[in-house]
Amino acid sequence: MIAFLKRYSHGLWALAYLFLIYLPWFSFLEINVTGNYHLIHMAIDDLLPFNEIFVVPYLLWFPYVFGVILWFVFNNKSDFWKLFIFLASGMTIFLIVSTLYPNGCNLRPSVFPRDNVFTHLVLWLYSSDTNTNIFPSIHVYNSLGVHFGISNSKMFSKNKRVRIISLIMCTLIIVSTMCLKQHSIFDVLTAFLLATVMYFLVYVLDLESLSIKSHKPVGKLVSRN
Repeated sequence: MIAFLKRYSHGLWALAYLFLIYLPWFSFLEINVTGNYHLIHMAIDDLLPFNEIFVVPYLLWFPYVFGVILWFVFNNKSDFWKLFIFLASGMTIFLIVSTLYPNGCNLRPSVFPRDNVFTHLVLWLYSSDTNTNIFPSIHVYNSLGVHFGISNSKMFSKNKRVRIISLIMCTLIIVSTMCLKQHSIFDVLTAFLLATVMYFLVYVLDLESLSIKSHKPVGKLVSRN
């Protein structure tokens, strides 16, 4: 057990961030941001129809994100660190924004056009997830981050099928945030903007590799005298 924990200790950073920082902070916001928040809305939001079937890809976000994180934890440490830096940075920025700029939307339908198993799932979703703290959309941002992680991993460089499935999953999740009226298009666009910046920092500049190089010990100088 000790050897196992030592070998995969990097995964504990994700657990520590999730349970010690993100969830407590986010829970605080969910409890306290209930009124007097900035309403986020774009005219185009009203043109998008509500469709309850998108609750399926919306909920698949959880196994999609956490499944890929676990895969990298056990199979590629470098890919894990890049994905972790990407996700944790964006999620922290989201928490700061939500704290300084309380926000929410008023897009959810008051009456569902249909009554089926999917609308019942949406009702459960609405009851467990408030319509506040939505900007930028973490559902969108993390989906992009996971797809970037898969697309830039050497493990999947020759596996086109996995990359295509990931792209489809990522796209459906993003669309679901709007078709379920969970997010304004503004939340989606700002998530794309944040993801673009972080992609440049993590995968183009390669912050993870730069961090490792900066911590390498400097060799001793050898005198020629």
